[in-house]
Amino acid sequence: MSRSRIVVVGAGFAGYRAARTLSRKLRGTAEIVLVNPHDYFLYLPLLPEVSSGVLEPRRVSVSLAGTLPGVRLVLGEVHGVDLSERRVRYTDPEGGEGELSYERLLLSVGSVNKLLPIPGVAEHAHGFRAMPEALYLRDHITRQLAMAADSDDPGERAARSTFVVVGAGYTGTEVAAHGMLFTDSLARQHNRSAGRGGGRVEHPRWMLLDVAPRVLPGLDRRLSATADRVLRRRGVDVRTRTSVKEATHDGVLLDDGAFVPTRSLIWCVGVRPDPLVEDLGMPTEKGRLVVDEYLTVPGHPEVLACGDAAAVPDLTRPGEYTPMTAQHAWRQGKLAGRNLAAAYGRGVRRPYKHHDLGFTVDLGGVQGAANPFGIPLSGLPANAVTRGYHLAAMPGNRIRVATDWLLEALLPRQAVELGMVRSWAVPLDTSSPELAKAPTGRSTPGR
Repeated sequence: MSRSRIVVVGAGFAGYRAARTLSRKLRGTAEIVLVNPHDYFLYLPLLPEVSSGVLEPRRVSVSLAGTLPGVRLVLGEVHGVDLSERRVRYTDPEGGEGELSYERLLLSVGSVNKLLPIPGVAEHAHGFRAMPEALYLRDHITRQLAMAADSDDPGERAARSTFVVVGAGYTGTEVAAHGMLFTDSLARQHNRSAGRGGGRVEHPRWMLLDVAPRVLPGLDRRLSATADRVLRRRGVDVRTRTSVKEATHDGVLLDDGAFVPTRSLIWCVGVRPDPLVEDLGMPTEKGRLVVDEYLTVPGHPEVLACGDAAAVPDLTRPGEYTPMTAQHAWRQGKLAGRNLAAAYGRGVRRPYKHHDLGFTVDLGGVQGAANPFGIPLSGLPANAVTRGYHLAAMPGNRIRVATDWLLEALLPRQAVELGMVRSWAVPLDTSSPELAKAPTGRSTPGR
């Protein structure tokens, strides 16, 4: 290496923020290399609006090359790290093998879908962690209602118009809330087209299941109550203390004995750290790489980790670790960039300490739930705060996102099945949800 090289693995919330911080502080001082399977940062909180046809995919995909000056982008999926030799090994999008040496390393590989040993789930459910899954779900929902409208069998129409979401956390709640509005819009379009003849769609049905006693179990009870009220008023069948016992091609068997005919099982039960973390052979905490309050891996001062991949001590709650949320990953990424810069004499190394300023939940339409600075909000005020927060947090595409929201309020929702992502391309059991799979299982982005 002609000069010091810092390698950042992963361009999620933590990795992107770290790379951007390093770009500003160390450009020209050290070579900054970002390794990521694709060339964009995904603003994950708005993904439910992509799957429901509100936002176009590129609105929530921010170009890495366009927003990270001075950062070298290497397209590839890292599959190995040699800590003793200070090298990372990766596979590029066309299957070629590559290797990078480093002086400093930041691991921010994020997380993948959390699996449970439930028969049939891995075969029949689909997760919601990345763009391919959102695009698949949008096409799948559109196709199911079109096929329901074309069927003469009442049972088939009902099954194709039923959508089951498992997991009532952030993602599952927002997917169900936006999905209900989306399918209502599609049903109206099909029914207007059919007139008084055949081809009518029954009222779409959405179910939201969770073993917890309430939706959004990790948030303030007032936010939970607001979300529950909006969902039920909209027609979502919310069932707490309930989960799936078995999944089949024809439907799901619930643990209370009820069988729900459906062709759509959406898995939002949570996430687990990227399997790369376990392969390092370093101490972990529930699959997350153990780090100190400075985000440094013990025994390897040249290696930092943050985001979902790292078990970061929560200094505001002694003895606990920070949760796996975008809010923490975004702030940890900034600190990781600053602490790496401090190693080159730019600034002072600091510990991670963050007090939550509140949470926002987008429930679609003009509905939302938020508690900025502990002030509980619902309805239009909460929706305004939620969208304002997202626009402020996004590192790009703000005008395009705001324009799509405006068009959504003024014009009928566009809904066509593009057929870009098929079911086999987005398996639930994958270590790379951000990459669509080929029939052989090989990752083939862009094909």
